[in-house]
Order: sequence, then C-alpha cells, then structure tokens
Amino acid sequence: MAAARIHPGAIVEPGARLGEDVVVGPFCYIGDGVEVGDGTEFGPHCSVMGPTRIGRRNRFLGHCAVGGEPQDKKFAGERSELLIGDDNTFREFVTLNRGTGNGGGVTRIGNGNWLLAYVHVAHDCNVGNHCVFSNNATLAGHVSVGDHAILSGFVGVHQFCRIGAHAFVGMGAFVNGDVPPFVMVAQEDYGRPRGINAEGLKRRGFDPARIAAIKRAYRALYVAGGSLDEARAKLAEIAGDSDDVRLLLDFVNGGDRPLLR
Repeated sequence: MAAARIHPGAIVEPGARLGEDVVVGPFCYIGDGVEVGDGTEFGPHCSVMGPTRIGRRNRFLGHCAVGGEPQDKKFAGERSELLIGDDNTFREFVTLNRGTGNGGGVTRIGNGNWLLAYVHVAHDCNVGNHCVFSNNATLAGHVSVGDHAILSGFVGVHQFCRIGAHAFVGMGAFVNGDVPPFVMVAQEDYGRPRGINAEGLKRRGFDPARIAAIKRAYRALYVAGGSLDEARAKLAEIAGDSDDVRLLLDFVNGGDRPLLR
C-alpha cells in the first residue's frame, strides 16, 4: 500500500482524510469533512464536499460533483451527509447530493453500482447494491432503489418512490409510483408495468421454478383485473415457501406512493 497520490493542480483541504492508494487527479477539490477509503480514484475536475464518507476502490471519472448541498428550499445548512460504499463506478458529470435534516440527514449509495454519465441522485435517496443507472437517469429526493435494479437512459423517478430489487425501468420512463421487485416498466407517458424482468433474473441465476413463481405473482397483481386488496390476498395465498413472492407482497404492503398498476 502507498500514500495517496495528489496531482499538483488539485486542492485537498486539511480536514479531508484520504486512505492509502487514493488517486486525486488534476483540478480536483476535496473539501473538509471528506473521508476516502483505500484505492479510490478521482479523475480530473471532480469536486467532493463534506460531510461525505466514501469507501474503498471507487472510481469517479471526470467532472463528478459529490456531496453537494441538497437541492431543497427547506435546507437551512443543517448537518447532513453522503455515504458511499465500495467498488462503485461514477462516470462523467454524475451529481450526488447530501441528505436533509427533515429527510433523515443521509443519502446512501451501496456497493458495486455503475452510475453512468449525467446521472443525478438527489437528497435522502437510498441506493442498494449492484445497480446500473444509464445516462441521464435521475432520482428525485427520498427515492429508494433495491439491489440489482436497472434504470435505463433518461429515466426520471418522482420523489418518495421506491424501485424494488431486480426491477428494470425502460428508457425514458417517468416513474411516479412504486415499482415492485422483479417488475419491468416501459414508457407510456408515465411508466407502466410490462411483465417481469425475466432476462435479468436468468442472468443472476434464478432457476425456472423461482421465475415461474414470480410470474404467477405478477399475473395476480397485474393481469387478474381485481382490486389491489384482492391482489394482496392472492399474493398471500401463493407466497407459500417462496421468498420472492413474499418480498413482492411485503413491498406492495409498504410505501407512501401509489403502486404502479
């Protein structure tokens, strides 16, 4: 392990703490209250404002703006922070905001995510692990995204919405309600469910029996034509020993936004 390598054209404030093998490229700014884990790299023109904690082996390509103040008129300078895990990639011009005092105070991003160019993650969001956000995907405040979710290019997610684990949101979809786990959403003014994310589940090792159970649950929720209460009852019936269907049912039973149906 070696000490951090800081380009002569970069500025690192005295209150910043850098781990070993950290690389800070030209014209970067690392502010007070920033903690950076071992092996993380910053390309040229990145800015990181504190309080922000960044884990190990993250890569920030050029012009990323990390840990900036939330874009919320109610924010009055109260302490808030951004927490980033390990092994994430943030491409050019990604913007990540800190939390707000009335939203829990923390924006969180997990491990192993890929956020492509111009992605925006707003205040108080919670992004899980191994997600992919394509170019220009945008999360408004207080959005929660489960593990392995994929947001295609130009997706916009309304504040307080939840995107469940393994969901897939197609290009240009505007999401103004909760997207359950495993569901695939396509553009139609606002996004509408279009079946389960079967191909993604196969790639992640879901066997045919698990996928069949998820398909039955999807039909109960979206195809049967009954009320949401009737769909909940049917999901409870077919959950049985299926952790996947139980995950879907628990998701439907929670949340503050209406379910996309």
